[in-house]
Amino acid sequence: MSIDNHITHIYKRNGRLVAFDQDRITDAIFRAARSIGGEDIERAKELSDQVVIALNQTFEPGEKPTVEEIQDMVIMVLEKNDHHTTARAYAHYRSEHARLREGRKSGKILDTIPYKVLWDVLSWNVDYGCETVEHLNEHVRRGTLPILIDAAEKVYHDEVGNLAQSIIKRKDEIRIVIIAGPSSSGKTTTTIKLREYLEKEGIALSSIALDNYFKNLKEHPKDEFGDYDFERPESLDIELVNEHLLALIQGVEIQVPVYNFKTGQREKKTTPFHLDDDHILLIDSLHGLYEPMTISVPAESKYKMYIEALCQIKDTNGEFVRWADLRMLRRMVRDSWCRSYSPEMTVGHWHYVRNSEMQYIVPYIHQANYIFNGSLPYELPVHKKYLWKYIDQIYNAYKDLPKRYDAFIRSRRIYELLNSVTAIDDDSCIPKNSLMREYIGGSIYKY
Repeated sequence: MSIDNHITHIYKRNGRLVAFDQDRITDAIFRAARSIGGEDIERAKELSDQVVIALNQTFEPGEKPTVEEIQDMVIMVLEKNDHHTTARAYAHYRSEHARLREGRKSGKILDTIPYKVLWDVLSWNVDYGCETVEHLNEHVRRGTLPILIDAAEKVYHDEVGNLAQSIIKRKDEIRIVIIAGPSSSGKTTTTIKLREYLEKEGIALSSIALDNYFKNLKEHPKDEFGDYDFERPESLDIELVNEHLLALIQGVEIQVPVYNFKTGQREKKTTPFHLDDDHILLIDSLHGLYEPMTISVPAESKYKMYIEALCQIKDTNGEFVRWADLRMLRRMVRDSWCRSYSPEMTVGHWHYVRNSEMQYIVPYIHQANYIFNGSLPYELPVHKKYLWKYIDQIYNAYKDLPKRYDAFIRSRRIYELLNSVTAIDDDSCIPKNSLMREYIGGSIYKY
């Protein structure tokens, strides 16, 4: 039904005024219902309609409710409609987020949020006029995006140099350097470039890719939609990883497995590998900070770097682009040509990615010796170029499937984001050695 609504803006907890979005209410109600086994998205929409009606009855035209007032109204509507269990689930979710906010204010969990790095990234974006989607679009329209690309590439490569110098200071004690971070954060390219820099400085290195230690795809849990959860640390043969790492630092040759991502199987062949006494082992791993992954290696022998796409660009609603969304866009592009996954499948699979990140990656950030920004300020116009043709198909694939509501929310969010972005026509100005080439192809590196 059509609802008359005069609520146009609301106040967030930090006092910022943002546009009112009823879909957020629907999302919150449905998530609370799903947490207790509910699957009726239409009922969630009906209840959010009632919330909007109640808000319009409570607030005069021109008045702007707060987030807290809207949440109080949601609970009232749920209780009024005898959805008491859903109301309790919603209230619990609300209180948990309040607890996390208080933790951030008190400093108890600051070690999982790299505020200093974020400030540096945002300051650079402001200086170069790319801190918002609107300003980024201006670069595309004015033809100045190549200048921004050159500047961004220099910052990225300079940061690789800073990372290398940090490692060089401890070269006499380090045997293994671990490049860790969530999916599509830039681990692989950064590992290659770090190797280049260190070797120029006379550091002898050997590399090993822990992705080759994936178990065969059929060994992973499979859901009702035929998708596999291969994002957990247990998707790797952790026991073999530890056995091999310990053998390597002890000077013993190992047989590295070879994993074929197109078939989802380990090959029958293996690759012999030996770490010389004067070499440092360089590895990249999704779960490199997860302690059981490298528990066989003494702590003093390890150097851990954490990379994340710390994007500090605001969308047209004034919200910062989500790091996870940026990484999902990267993976959508790469999976489509490299791993036999369509962009639609990547979106549908992403809940496994996020669940694993929140459980096995984010809690361990404080263990990192170095935090690295893997985002590039110019990449949204590039993603628009490669992905826009798929967006309607992805959106429509999930919009009427309550059990895939999480995928629908993500597809709607990236649709709204990319819809506001002006695409780059010609990406030849992106260097062949750029991190961006890991996702769009055309790199000088072999992945």
